[in-house]
Amino acid sequence: MNQMINNIIRDLKMKLISIFLLFITVNNALAAGESDFPPNYYDIVALILLAIVMIAFIGLIYFESKKEVEKKRKISLITKLDQLLNRSVPIEKEDEILFDHEYDGIKELDSRVPPWYTGLFYATILFSIIYLLNFHVLNTGKLMYEEYEEEMKIASLKQDELMNSGALITEESVTQLTDDSLILAGKQIYDANCVACHTADGGGLVGPNLTDEYWIHGGGIKNIFKIVKYGVPSKGMISWQTQLTPLQMQQVASYVMTFKGTTPLAPKAPEGEVWVEEESSSTNKDQINL
Repeated sequence: MNQMINNIIRDLKMKLISIFLLFITVNNALAAGESDFPPNYYDIVALILLAIVMIAFIGLIYFESKKEVEKKRKISLITKLDQLLNRSVPIEKEDEILFDHEYDGIKELDSRVPPWYTGLFYATILFSIIYLLNFHVLNTGKLMYEEYEEEMKIASLKQDELMNSGALITEESVTQLTDDSLILAGKQIYDANCVACHTADGGGLVGPNLTDEYWIHGGGIKNIFKIVKYGVPSKGMISWQTQLTPLQMQQVASYVMTFKGTTPLAPKAPEGEVWVEEESSSTNKDQINL
């Protein structure tokens, strides 16, 4: 490696000396051929340009030679690293590890197993021992089926929490509430948002009467929940799904169900058709109520 670098440096020196001698020769030739040299302006400019070209050429040779030295050095380091990791034998020494036999012109080398491969093999043995002790001897780690059961329990608890919070309530899964505290919560929502159109006793004003058996879009808890959720924009009723939670919509829908059979002070005339609970699953499945 050092010999190679020395050769490159020696070649660089020879090139620099040759360029310098060429410059001196040209300079002397110009001086001998012109009696007024160097006072002539154009001769001075030509010499300066020639000097710049020479300097640029010398710099180019220097940096190219430097790159060549670095390249050779990197190749040497890569070769050493390859020999360290793989214990590879140089091509010029492959005859020393060549087997005597030959098959169809193919010769075999008695190469050694690379150290990285051997190290990986021993690492897998060490890992298997640690794994065995951790999961099957000392029982300090959880097996996959144990982790699965634990995650399923956590998921079940989260599902129960969501169910209790009402986050999973939809128009398909909603049920009528009967708890007095939840019905009271629904009444408070109704009084705050629905009285202006349906009156406090559900008799109807702008909106329809909620106490009789006639429903424009179908009755029952599922239809009432759906109409509260999506509204009827053409009739002036807005959608409440952005302002109320699913649990709150269930509460107010359950409160509206309590109006059935009551007698309001000024009931509005019936609108829609008579709706029967038993027919809700077949004839009114896709209808919206209220």
